Amino acid sequence: MNTGLISLLFSDPISFVLVALGLVVSITIHEFAHAFVADKLGDPTPRYQGRVTLDPRAHLDPFGTIAILLIGFGWGKAVQFDPYNLKDPKKETALIALAGPAANIILATLLSIIIGIFNINGIIGTAMLPIIFVNVMLAIFNLIPVYPLDGSKILLAILPKQAALEYELFMTRYSNMVLLALILPLFGSRSAASHLILPIIDFIINLLSILWII
Repeated sequence: MNTGLISLLFSDPISFVLVALGLVVSITIHEFAHAFVADKLGDPTPRYQGRVTLDPRAHLDPFGTIAILLIGFGWGKAVQFDPYNLKDPKKETALIALAGPAANIILATLLSIIIGIFNINGIIGTAMLPIIFVNVMLAIFNLIPVYPLDGSKILLAILPKQAALEYELFMTRYSNMVLLALILPLFGSRSAASHLILPIIDFIINLLSILWII
């Protein structure tokens, strides 16, 4: 997760294509879900900006895509919304944030069910597995409570008011340093984020794999 995809391009081009496809699908679904929920909650900003669409071109960020290729972590184009258009800004901001990871997990689950029901294997099954894994990875990574990841917005909504203010102040000052410390390979050949989220990802993938053999 910390070496990017460039090495795959030369060592295993087919895997490179499958993982890259998984990333495009995952990021598109993730950002679309943010935009869709914000739109449904009454904020027209994402729709005006053309984000309520499943067209990947609306959601891929050039620098985020390059970062994925180089270091294995990246991002899509953040969905902008105006909290003043929301009835309950604190609660509904958390719902908008949660929508992205939730959409990734739902997609991974649906694909797993399809594999199991239709006993899909061969090339199609091989192509679907990386998409499942990348969706789970993107969901769990984004739930880390560090700004600007979705987990930070969710945490702000559930913390008591004073704790939320202190957390927001800390993130305003140090979020960039914390995020860099998480994604850079400071612990051997893996990043701190990898050590943190890989056990959770493995647990979810093991659960989903039960559906593959139904």
